[in-house]
Amino acid sequence: MDRANNRKNKLLVIISTLLIMYVITGLALLALALLLFKMQLSENVVTVGIMVIYIVSCLIGGLIAGKRIQVRKFLWGVVVGAVYFVILLIGSLLMNRGISSDTVHVATTLVMCMAAGMIGGMIS
Repeated sequence: MDRANNRKNKLLVIISTLLIMYVITGLALLALALLLFKMQLSENVVTVGIMVIYIVSCLIGGLIAGKRIQVRKFLWGVVVGAVYFVILLIGSLLMNRGISSDTVHVATTLVMCMAAGMIGGMIS
């Protein structure tokens, strides 16, 4: 019974952490859109901004997950980063009816999200 309760608690931690990560991402993307509107940013600057937002969100998610779970923090950071990426990928697939960019870009984004989550978990 205790083991099942522990799994349920970890799942709730992951879900609540992902919710926080997506709120951070949404607010940061809104700020980036405002900057794009006001300053006429180039496409390269916007792309870099989006990547930075993903990294910061995953770093914070790894920190939160590591603090709350307390065991194998780096692993839970990787899990949070990977799940964050998978949800982003599913959303992109649904919105664009396919992958809009090349697989190298997708794989790079996955590695960045997982690495940022792992670093966040390690420093938590």
